[in-house]
Amino acid sequence: MEGIIPLYKPKGMTSHDCVFKLRKILKMKRIGHTGTLDPDVTGVLPICIGKATKVAEYITDAGKTYEGEVTLGFSTTTEDASGEVVETRKVDRVISKSEIIEMLHTFTGTIRQTPPMFSAVKVNGKRLYEYARQGIEIERPTRLVTIYSIELLDEILNNGETTSFRFRVACSKGTYIRTLAVMIGDALGFPAHMSELSRIRSATFSLSDCFTLEEIETRMFDGTVTDILHPIETALSHLPKYVINDKITDKVKNGAVLPIPDQFKKEDHLLVLESEDGKALAIYIHHPEKPGMMKPSKVLRSVE
Repeated sequence: MEGIIPLYKPKGMTSHDCVFKLRKILKMKRIGHTGTLDPDVTGVLPICIGKATKVAEYITDAGKTYEGEVTLGFSTTTEDASGEVVETRKVDRVISKSEIIEMLHTFTGTIRQTPPMFSAVKVNGKRLYEYARQGIEIERPTRLVTIYSIELLDEILNNGETTSFRFRVACSKGTYIRTLAVMIGDALGFPAHMSELSRIRSATFSLSDCFTLEEIETRMFDGTVTDILHPIETALSHLPKYVINDKITDKVKNGAVLPIPDQFKKEDHLLVLESEDGKALAIYIHHPEKPGMMKPSKVLRSVE
C-alpha cells in the first residue's frame, strides 16, 4: 500500500495518536503524518503510507490555511483554551469590525514569532513543552514566518467581559496560530488566546478531501481503502515539474548529477523530475559545487 490519505483529525487526539491508530487499522508500520496538530485542533492532517513517507516533508513545508477564533480578555499558559489563565483584563470598550480588519492587515507578509513554551520546538536537545511541564521558562529562538493572507470571518461576539471573533489565515510552515492570536490581542490592547482552531488546508489537501478514522476503518474492512489513496505526485503538485525521456530515467533513478534545464537555471528551487507517464522519480536541487548542474535531494523511485 502506497500513497497519501488526507485524514480529518478529531479533537482530543495528538497527531501521533492518529498515526498509532492508523497503524493498527491498516496493519502496517510505515506510516507518518505531515505536521503536528495540537490535541484541541481539528482538521486536515495528510497521512503518508508506505513509500509515500518519502514525500512527507514536502507536504509539511507547503502552505497551510486555518480558521480559528481569538478571544480577548484573558491569556493562558498554552496560548489556547486548554491552559491556565495568566492575565485577565475586561474588554471595556467596543471593538469595531473596521478596527479588527485594519489591524489584521498589519500582520500580512513576513513577521517574527517566538514559539510558545508549550510547543514541540527543541532547545538544547529538549522540547519546549518538557521545560514547561517542569515549570522552567527559557529563552526561545525567534523565527520568521509568512502570513500570506488573513481575514475576519463572521461577526464580533461581545460576551460581557470578553470579546471573540473568527478569522481565516493562510501561512507558511512554522507559523504558530496560538501565538498569532496572542499577537492580535496585543495589537488591540488586551490579553488574548486562541479559543478554537481548525486546519482547513494543508498543501493541496482540503477538508472536502478528508476521511475520518472510522471511515478509513470501514474501507479497510470492505476492501476499498486503496480507493482513497492519493498518489505521491499529488503531494508534490505545488512544486515545479520537468518531464524527462526514457533515455535518462535510469540515470535519475540511480541519483545521477544532471545539467539544469534552461528554464530552471535562474531560480534555485526544488524540481520534480517526472517520467513521460507522469510518475515522480526524484526531487532535484541545484548542485552547490557544480555550476549549471543539479543533484538529487531525494530519489523517490530507484531502479528495481
